[in-house]
Amino acid sequence: MKLDPFYLIVDSADWIERLVPCGVKLVQLRMKNIDPPTLIDHVRRARQICVRHGCQLIINDYWQTAIDEGCDFIHLGQEDLAGADINAIRKANLKIGISTHDEVELETALALAPDYVALGPIYPTTLKKMNWPAQGPEKLALWKSRIGTMPLVAIGGLRVDRLAGVFANGADIAAVVTDITQNQDPKAQTKRWIEQTSAIRQNSGPE
Repeated sequence: MKLDPFYLIVDSADWIERLVPCGVKLVQLRMKNIDPPTLIDHVRRARQICVRHGCQLIINDYWQTAIDEGCDFIHLGQEDLAGADINAIRKANLKIGISTHDEVELETALALAPDYVALGPIYPTTLKKMNWPAQGPEKLALWKSRIGTMPLVAIGGLRVDRLAGVFANGADIAAVVTDITQNQDPKAQTKRWIEQTSAIRQNSGPE
């Protein structure tokens, strides 16, 4: 399955309802420290919206809920891997994306044969406190040489004006949070991201 080069990450089904109709084809629902009933409500709403608009939904961390609710893709951070039942996830035919920040984490991720690997933060990010300094777009080229044809997601501090650089260095997908959710006009910014990622990928020629 080919993933869209524009990867939106949001923390509620409200955002998904608002932005997916703009043309988003790849979105992650990332909710932290939330009670199970509220989580299930957001997952169900998000799934319905994504099915309606032909958008791939990825659930962050909550793999059991993803299985129970009939989702087909999860994202796991390194800290989530310890508590995840990979066998159960594979048995349920869920696809897996995994975050990486250094060589050790990359080896851990590749051993699980994920469906994509994410590298971050590429640039300084204010979204959450990170234990790693900004990786820089050049590190994407090293990661791409290691993972081959597996999709590589760039995340952390990305803006529209930085997209050409991350794609030129080997990223297949650009993930974004705050450049859209903290924008004064999130819908317009979403459309801008869609246009720019599509244009850059088209101009880069065949993969």
